[in-house]
Amino acid sequence: MPYISRKTIDEIQERLDAVSIIGEYVRLERRGETYWGLCPFHNEKTPSFSVNQERKSYYCFGCQEGGGVVNFLMAIEKISFPEALTQLAKKTGVEIYYENSGESSLSKTEDNLSRKKDDLVELYRRVAGSFHYILMEKEEGRGAKNYILERAINPGTIDNFNIGYAPADRLWLYKFLIAKGYSQEFLSESALFSKKYPQYAFFSNRLIFPINDRQGRTVAFGGRILSGDGPKYINSPESLVYKKRDTLFALDKALTVIRKTREVFVCEGFMDVIALHQAGISNSVAPLGTAFTDEQARLLRRWAEKVNLVFDSDEAGQNAAVKGIITCRKNALSCSLIIPQAPENEIPQDGEEKELKKFKDPADILKNSGEELLFNSLKNTIIDVDYLITKSKKDFLNRHDDSQGMSKAIAFLSPFYYSIDSEVDKEIFYKKVADNFGVEPQSVLHELQFGRNRESAPNSTIVPKNISRTVTMNEELFLLTALVVNCEHYPALFEKLRASLPKEEFYNQDAKNIYLALEECFRRGPLSLDAVLSCIEDSVLRIFLTQKSAVAEFSEDPERLVNGGIKGVKIKRLESRRQKIITEMKLARNEEKNLDDLLSEKMIIDSELQTLKGAHS
Repeated sequence: MPYISRKTIDEIQERLDAVSIIGEYVRLERRGETYWGLCPFHNEKTPSFSVNQERKSYYCFGCQEGGGVVNFLMAIEKISFPEALTQLAKKTGVEIYYENSGESSLSKTEDNLSRKKDDLVELYRRVAGSFHYILMEKEEGRGAKNYILERAINPGTIDNFNIGYAPADRLWLYKFLIAKGYSQEFLSESALFSKKYPQYAFFSNRLIFPINDRQGRTVAFGGRILSGDGPKYINSPESLVYKKRDTLFALDKALTVIRKTREVFVCEGFMDVIALHQAGISNSVAPLGTAFTDEQARLLRRWAEKVNLVFDSDEAGQNAAVKGIITCRKNALSCSLIIPQAPENEIPQDGEEKELKKFKDPADILKNSGEELLFNSLKNTIIDVDYLITKSKKDFLNRHDDSQGMSKAIAFLSPFYYSIDSEVDKEIFYKKVADNFGVEPQSVLHELQFGRNRESAPNSTIVPKNISRTVTMNEELFLLTALVVNCEHYPALFEKLRASLPKEEFYNQDAKNIYLALEECFRRGPLSLDAVLSCIEDSVLRIFLTQKSAVAEFSEDPERLVNGGIKGVKIKRLESRRQKIITEMKLARNEEKNLDDLLSEKMIIDSELQTLKGAHS
């Protein structure tokens, strides 16, 4: 089967900058020779994720994930080894060459899957362009265009978000794409049509919002109904290129400002985000038809430190805000709440309660009060702790007798308490609750810990991987570990080991397994930490090696380590054999021939030991 050439892989590895590549996903800070950040593979508040720029590797001391840059990209993007190499080749400007027929290195299945993803993205790009053209230029899009202009969304914003219109004729899109040469089979898998009626478009008579990945490629659509029955908003079904829990609307447009400010505004829907962008708050995003998820929070944590939740002022919006606060805290993000409201001179007076609904979200403020007033209305924030305490008092202390209301209010706060990672912050929280409720801190703590919500309270503690055994360091393992950690930059060291110590000379089973993995990678090429780890089935041994790759002990003067290790193993082996000979000599006192043979062997070993120890000292 064709595969990416070793020369190409070597060139990619040579050009890789681990800090630059991994830094696209994790915010890294340099401390000494190592870069640190919050691990993208598990929830944590104290950075335990390390990147070694020289060795081009990463390791998390919290969850024990580690490896090289290729392995990182495979894990974070959930892609195959060839796909990761292809992405890295583009980033590093390396042209890919193939061996064994010069074709793609992906298997037929992987190749088809990759092509299908590319074809879907290209289809969505064209469909998005058609929807936008219909909205802006065609008579059938006039009603939708008038609607969005009436919502105070200007033409520049419409173009920026590529907003469109899906015609009411549900057969139009199918006929249009068939005429463009698309096959029925491909369209049936495109998520653009009904599963039950494959010629009927999924979106019809709806305002269309293209949903992009963070690279700006359209991967799905959202649609708002304009008339008739049906849900107000619907989104594309999940597909090969779209997973709603991992995607945020407008992240591609917001990312530059998020990186700069380390702050993000999370809204409820498309129109709110679009309104905020138009008002100049361009670091705004929204979940897609679901609550704000852990996956989305971890995605934002790569670039942001603070989340401002901008949810509707109605009951549903505020319930979503409470869940959003817990999600932020669980994922090491500080959180504040912004409840959009019109300026005082814009709020309707008594007797006009019906009109007050106009101001429940950013989109309504933009429509009724304009960009400047929308921008100013979001300046006042309330931190999550104060918001939750205020809400609990309002919702429970005013509706029940003192004891019942107090118990319910504290039970309401329990999930937040359990989402706090720091014991110091937990203490500050329950004492603040006690101060606000006018009760003893220990009573609040007791209710938080043993209240009715305890079993369902989120727990952010990292559960260590179940390790059934431990790996014990010895001379053999030290030598092989030093080789693995440095094999990418010092491949000649393994050649030296092969010439000096065959695998039969190693007694430790872990050392043997590492030797075999190095041998396999050496023959297949190229040698790298990722490649060696992929050849080791024992997860405990893999964790051991990734841990050692993250410490300085094995990176200082690799040649000295390996040379000393080879001599050390040889000395250990000779000393072990020498001791056996002495034992055998005691048993062979009456066998002159055997005694002479043993004595001769002992003399040779003594000579070798003297030479090795002289060089070793």
